[in-house]
Amino acid sequence: MCGIAGIYAYRDTPGPLDLTELRAMRDHMAVRGPDGCGEWVSADGRIGFGHRRLAIIDLSEQAAQPMVSADGAAVIAFNGEIYNYKALRAGLEAKGGALHTQSDTEVLLHLYALKGAAMVHDLRGMFAVALWDAARGGLLLARDPYGIKPLYYADDGRTLRFASQVKALVAGGRIGLDPDPAGWAGFFLFGSVPEPYTVHSAVRAVEAGTTLWIDRCGPARPTRYFAVSRPFAAAPKKLAPTPTVDARERIRTALLDSVRHHLVADVPVGIFLSSGIDSATLLGLMRDAGQKRDVEAITLRYDEFHRRRDDEAPLAAFTARHYGARHTIRTVTREEFRVDLPKIFAAMDQPTIDGINTWFVAKAARERGLKAALSGLGGDELVGGYPSFSDIPRWVRLTRLGSFVPFLSAAVRHAIAALNGVVPLIHPKAAGFLQYAGSYSGAYLLRRGVFMPWELAGLMDRDFMREGLRRLDPIKHIAAVLKPEPKAAWSKVAALEAGLYLRNQLLRDTDWASMAHSLEVRVPFVDATLLQTVGSDFAGLPAGTGKQLIANSPSIAVPPEVQNRAKTGFATPIAQWLQDDERVRAWREVPRLRSANCPWARRWAYQIARA
Repeated sequence: MCGIAGIYAYRDTPGPLDLTELRAMRDHMAVRGPDGCGEWVSADGRIGFGHRRLAIIDLSEQAAQPMVSADGAAVIAFNGEIYNYKALRAGLEAKGGALHTQSDTEVLLHLYALKGAAMVHDLRGMFAVALWDAARGGLLLARDPYGIKPLYYADDGRTLRFASQVKALVAGGRIGLDPDPAGWAGFFLFGSVPEPYTVHSAVRAVEAGTTLWIDRCGPARPTRYFAVSRPFAAAPKKLAPTPTVDARERIRTALLDSVRHHLVADVPVGIFLSSGIDSATLLGLMRDAGQKRDVEAITLRYDEFHRRRDDEAPLAAFTARHYGARHTIRTVTREEFRVDLPKIFAAMDQPTIDGINTWFVAKAARERGLKAALSGLGGDELVGGYPSFSDIPRWVRLTRLGSFVPFLSAAVRHAIAALNGVVPLIHPKAAGFLQYAGSYSGAYLLRRGVFMPWELAGLMDRDFMREGLRRLDPIKHIAAVLKPEPKAAWSKVAALEAGLYLRNQLLRDTDWASMAHSLEVRVPFVDATLLQTVGSDFAGLPAGTGKQLIANSPSIAVPPEVQNRAKTGFATPIAQWLQDDERVRAWREVPRLRSANCPWARRWAYQIARA
């Protein structure tokens, strides 16, 4: 796990690249890689890579990056982990390859020499790769299927710059800072900036599951090699009444296989342990994978949640004892939040309403000496654990009639919007229900949206807002995730949740919030191989069955007390703290945010934007 940066002057320029700029970009990410730093610049000075290292696999200096191939034909800077690198290495050696380190990085160099960009199809892991191909005179950028690891670039028509963080690109001093209307509109709509946009017009994300080739002609069109909707598109439309014996065994085997791969490391791997099924399942499977003792499990607790069902600690402690893990319960106080808030804002690479919980649990894990930890992130997207899996299909069925009555939905929206200021119990989104809930894209925006499109006028300059909505086209943006489109309603929601909420918010927030503490977070439920193996199995099951299946997949099942507990997840009392911290009261300037029925996420989103 690392931070990567680079500059490629692909057109004729007056001189070589600015090494000071490259180092500024690299060293802005020092916390991502405290174990070492490196740089490489080509002989003609037209391309250079920078690297900050967090050593997880092959801790020796031989595995340092940027790494040059033995024949000098390729150079790589790589962020992430390739969990199947040992199997790939064995295959390369069988073909006569001579590898000199025990690193996954060297495996990538050899695999590229054999297969070129098509090597991405062989990789199981999380990765953002930059590889210079001297023979072809071009740069390859590649990102993992789900987009677990971030990668951003800026192209001014002569020079392309890339980095693991938007702020690292900005730190180089050569990136324009004009705000992107689409990025900002997307933030207010979704609570995170939807890729490929960022908050800066000059910066774009390399999208999840794509490769990008840059040579003397400039960047080519990105090539998509993985779409998260594809496995769901192959799922049956009709639900099975119960899972078959084969399906149960396939799910158990696939989950254990994923956990085994995610434990590949030359340092101890701990776990974030909540009181829920997902993390408890992972802990049980860690035991089955051979880690029967000394697993470090980390749980957060808050004084505000004491003796309430939000308190994760008691049941998490029970789960830890159940599986024999070494358990740390870390209390986060209001005062610690006050002290850490400026650090959180500084570490937050792009605006988001989430990530606070990961910040503190990653901080606690690092305090315990961990450099890597598993998280149950992605379990709900895989097995249908969110209310959206039932809400969205139901809304679509109920509301499709409105789309056949001209002007009805708009008239109802305006009427409810007018009542919202008079009748405080009406939810702000209610005004858009008839207009949006009749399609899966619209219903998803209604379910996951922080603000609705017509509400942005009070938060952004009107012209800026119109341009942002025009370029983003939120309904079209959401619908693009459903290509190819799954047949079943459940599968449609699963693809939307994985391709939007998981990708743009949960995974991105996990990256910046954990790497701010030099901690690598691994997510066994977010695994393309796992999805392709059992995605259709989960898609064909009745509601709630998927959670039961994963809970019973360890040889020692997740305790009934955990299986039967109402879902809470990693919660924080941020809503309460928001009311009391004088530094985060800018939202009080906006009348609609002072309304009694205003969700706290709206206030926090406005505060984040101001910060």
